[in-house]
Amino acid sequence: MSASATALTSKQVLQLPAMPTAQDAFAALGISRDLGYQLIKDGEFPVEVIKFGARALRVRRSDLLNFLGLSETAAAEVQSAAATSDDGAPGVQPKAPSEQPAPTSASK
Repeated sequence: MSASATALTSKQVLQLPAMPTAQDAFAALGISRDLGYQLIKDGEFPVEVIKFGARALRVRRSDLLNFLGLSETAAAEVQSAAATSDDGAPGVQPKAPSEQPAPTSASK
């Protein structure tokens, strides 16, 4: 990410995994990679950063959403909508023709 970072949309932030990377968090906050790592180094990053191993840095999505004023409920709704939209499963398609009852002798 460059010095002029582009922030993720609210929808994109809501679709982040439960433990997004530090770089995902930087994008959610609209800050550059350099600034993000500097804030972490200085202990000033706005959400808790969790270190896994020697180099992997993650944050909790719930902390990030809370800081950004977004809710877990909205995240669940976005994920639910994503799971039900065009999942390739067979089913009734919107505007699909419905079955018509067979004609009876009274309708002739």
